Amino acid sequence: MPTKILAVDDAKAMRQFVQRVLAGYACDITESTNGYNALFAMERTLPDLILLDVNMPIMNGVELLEMLRSKPELTAIPVIMLASPADHAVLPKIRALGCSAILMKPISETTLLAAIRSAITLQPLPSA
Repeated sequence: MPTKILAVDDAKAMRQFVQRVLAGYACDITESTNGYNALFAMERTLPDLILLDVNMPIMNGVELLEMLRSKPELTAIPVIMLASPADHAVLPKIRALGCSAILMKPISETTLLAAIRSAITLQPLPSA
């Protein structure tokens, strides 16, 4: 069964980057452009991992992380926060809420894969 990953970022380029990085792994990647849409995506299927941007419109990553941590059925889902240098003021709050990692943009493929692998097990796609 493929690993279910929810990529939540308002930047299409970042969501495409996640798709590229995970292309060789057995993953079902669902994309959302903000925290509010991510909640609807989680009603359909609970992810094994959430990649969550800090700064987004409608509902930002910190608000979604607070919500995830307040619901017992969602607290076990690992979250990797994707932050920019402008987000430094909220980093202590993010750390206090608890997440698997905080990655500072720009993020390399190696850094993203290492953070994901430290949070969940990734299965490579079988060779053809």
